[in-house]
Formats: sequence, C-alpha cells, structure tokens
Amino acid sequence: MELKGVSLIAGKSGTTDGAQFRAVNPQTGESIEPQFRSSSVADVDAAAHAAQQAFATYSQSSGRERARFLRSIADGIDAASAELAARGQLETALPQPRLQGEIKRAANQFRLFADVVEDGSWVGARIDTALPDRQPLPRPDIRSMLRPIGPVAVFGASNFPIAFSVAGGDTASALAAGNPVVVKAHPAHPGTSEISARVIAASAQECGLPAGVFSLLFDSGIEVGKSLVQHPAICAVGFTGSLTAGRALMDLAAARPRPIPCFTEMSSTNPVFILPSALRERGKQLASGLFNSFTASAGQMCTKPGLVFLPEQQESEGFLSQLRALTAASDAFTLLTPGIAAGYQKSLRDRAGRSDVKTSAASNSSGTSAALLETQMEDFLKSPELSHELFGPSSLVIRYQERAAILEAAEALDGHLTATVIGNPEDLVEYRDLIQILERKAGRIIFNGYPTGVEVSHAMVHGGPYPSTSDSRFTSVGSMAIFRFARPVCYQGLPESALPEELRDANSLGIQRMVNGKMTTQPIKK
Repeated sequence: MELKGVSLIAGKSGTTDGAQFRAVNPQTGESIEPQFRSSSVADVDAAAHAAQQAFATYSQSSGRERARFLRSIADGIDAASAELAARGQLETALPQPRLQGEIKRAANQFRLFADVVEDGSWVGARIDTALPDRQPLPRPDIRSMLRPIGPVAVFGASNFPIAFSVAGGDTASALAAGNPVVVKAHPAHPGTSEISARVIAASAQECGLPAGVFSLLFDSGIEVGKSLVQHPAICAVGFTGSLTAGRALMDLAAARPRPIPCFTEMSSTNPVFILPSALRERGKQLASGLFNSFTASAGQMCTKPGLVFLPEQQESEGFLSQLRALTAASDAFTLLTPGIAAGYQKSLRDRAGRSDVKTSAASNSSGTSAALLETQMEDFLKSPELSHELFGPSSLVIRYQERAAILEAAEALDGHLTATVIGNPEDLVEYRDLIQILERKAGRIIFNGYPTGVEVSHAMVHGGPYPSTSDSRFTSVGSMAIFRFARPVCYQGLPESALPEELRDANSLGIQRMVNGKMTTQPIKK
C-alpha cells in the first residue's frame, strides 16, 4: 500500500499543505519516508461533521450489518498483516513476533464485537408492560435499551501501534455500539496508522456504509487533538497514554459547554504482593517470571509490574540475587521514541539520587538498560511518589517485615489496572483482608500470574480507579468495552410500530430481554 501521508476524511484526502513531520526509526534515529501533513482546523471540522451526518444512518443499522462491517475490518487487518508488521517495526522498534501477535489481537477484537452485536443481547433490553388496572395508579408501558452515544474521538497509543491505536479496541467497541469514529493518529507511528485507517475505510465502502463512519487525522503536536475533543459534534473520547495527556483531555471534555465523557487509560504501576509461603517454595522461579514480565516489550506495557512487595525472610536474598543477576545480564533495550527513552533515563537518575532508594542492579550494555530498584517499606510509605509509574524496563522492590505493613501499603496505593498476589490457595484465606483492599484499588486481581498480557474476552476488565483510568466503572478491553459508548434510552407509551426491533413484543431477533423482571427470549403475549 502506497502511503499518502495525509489525513483520511470520510474516504477523501485531507489537507496537503499542513505542517510537515516524519516518523523516526527508534533504533537508528533516522527519519522515515514519507513525510506526513498535519491536519488543519478545516480537516477536524469536516471529519466531525461527516461523522455527525453518518451517525443518523449508522446508529440505525442492525447488529447483523455492523457485524458484517467489523468482520470485514478484521479480514482486512489479516490481509495487511505483513505490511502492518513491517512498517510497525520501522516506527516502533518492537519485534516482529510481538507485532504479529498484536495484529492478530486487533483482528480478533473486531471479530469478538461482531459476535456481540450480531447476538444483540448486549443492548440490555428491559420491558415493563402496562398495568392499566393497577391501584392506586395504572402503570404505563415502559421499555428501555442501550443506544449509541454519538461520534467518538479516539486517540492512538504510542506503545501499541495497532491493537490500541487506529484499529484498536476503542475504535472496535465504538463502531460496534453504532457510533462513527474519528481517530487522531499517534505521531510516532503515522505510517502504521495510515495502513490501518485505509483498511477500515475500504471496509466501510465495501459494506455500503456512509463514508463519514470513519476518519483519520494526523498531527505531530496537540492542537488537532484539542480541537477534536472540543468539537460540538464529538460525543465521547477514548484515549490510552500518559497521565499528563489523559488528564488534559479529561479537563477539556469537562470544560465544554456541553461536557462529554472522556474514557482514558493512563498511569498504573501494577503492584505485586509476594507472600512468605510462595517465596519459600519457589523464589528463583518467581524471580525469572517477574524479570520477564517487567522487561516485556522493554517495560512499555501499561500492565508492567512496577512495584514488588517482598517479605524479609531467609529466602529473600536468593530471590533478589537471581533477579539482580537477570537484570545485570540483560541486553540493551530500544524504547518507542527518543522522548520516551529520555524520560525513562531522567526518572532513573531522579530515583538514583534519592537516599531512600538504591539501584541494586542495572545492565552494563550500552543504550537503555533494565534497572532493579529497592527500598524499605517505611521509606515507601513516607514517599507516595515512589508508587508513580516509571515507563520502561524497571521495577521497584519494597521490602517488608510485618503482615500489617503490606495492608498499610495496599491502603496507601492509588488506583491501578492490576494487582497481583503470589502465594498458596491457603494464603487467600489468611490474607482475605488484602484481597478486599485490592478490590478497591485495581480493576483486575491476579493470583499466581503476572499482569503483562491482557486477554481479549467477555470477562476481561482492563480498567481501574483513578489515575489508572478516568472511570473505574468501565473497561477498554473485552466485550464490556462497548458499554462506554452507549447510553440507556427509555420509551414510554410508544406504539409497537415506533419501537426499536429489540423492544417489540415479537422479539424477532431472539435476544435476551428482561420482561417484567425476568430474563427471557420469549415473545410477549397479550
């Protein structure tokens, strides 16, 4: 596919005279052809208005029609896999196996949502039939279901150029819910973004959908993103990235004359609590698994275990010795962008300059090194900033002596995407109070595993209390992600002919509905 380097607005090219920028190869520092053009204010307005116009038609499409569209996108991603992986590696330095896995994940997300919307039960249809003879007052006929929220702005993520970007879960779930999407591409991987965008646009055309159902905007800065969030036609925002950028978007969305929801996934250090029994039985094995987890994808995953609570006992030194050796022997890492690499190095220098933190191991290889940091529990509790995310291949070990100390530490944590407990099944009884605390602190609690790796499934929750996300009631991964981009609408007293198909008596779609308080697929008999 020939890259054109311009925005794609409702199937047409955007401005060709915007500010120029190029992607940079993180391994060589060299610019990559072609040059890209930043979108103009007119481009933003055209994309948002095209989405608004498309919403009138697309929001009324059936589940089967949307499923066909989503599966077409999945097939297109599969067909473009070699091209996506090649360009993705140039722009991010992520290895081919990782990118190929991400491509499969992206395609599977679209297929998962296709199954959900084709089944149709996700709309949560509820019907309370009329009770004209009820005393002292009759009850009218009341029916409700989820409906699309409106055009959605999606921001591509730096660390997942495919599965959390243009063809990512935000786009898939917003389209599945019946909303047009306008994506602001991440400037670090514009070529990968354009390939993904052209796959989606081609699928929209193939399925006979209005072209405004999807648009892509380029920009090397922040102005296009700000304008997009503030545009009155945009009704919701999906974002994955840093706390600073995510919070800025949240504030913009809230400050609009008509505020809109802004679903952001931001900062998380994903604490790991190692319990004494696990350390006694399998300390070295745990060290190897932990090292592999915090250095996976050069530590640039939102689920990287950045905090490890380690009990002080005889086996602690063996565990740490193994973990230090693995860290010191690791090869150099290439981070996604020069800016991310510089930020990681600065954060390590800042930590190394503290009296309450020591760098217990770091690789000697040139370039970006893995680092293992250590501190004592009392110092950690005095310094909340030590729990802040450090984006890159590092982790902080916090050594504790008393059981009460990890409960205090858990209570002191901010919100996280995940929290991990490593121990024996019997420990879950003894440490029940720890689990209860973590239920309030994280969206996903893991037992005897590692947080890196997020399954795309119906039960998955990839979210958590602030600052890990802006709204802990929702997930950005898995089929429940669709609920971010829908809202309940109630229909009272409407005649059968005016109701959506999902709420009509016959239930021709055969979906699960709550009728007078009971779940059923049966039609309503009068």
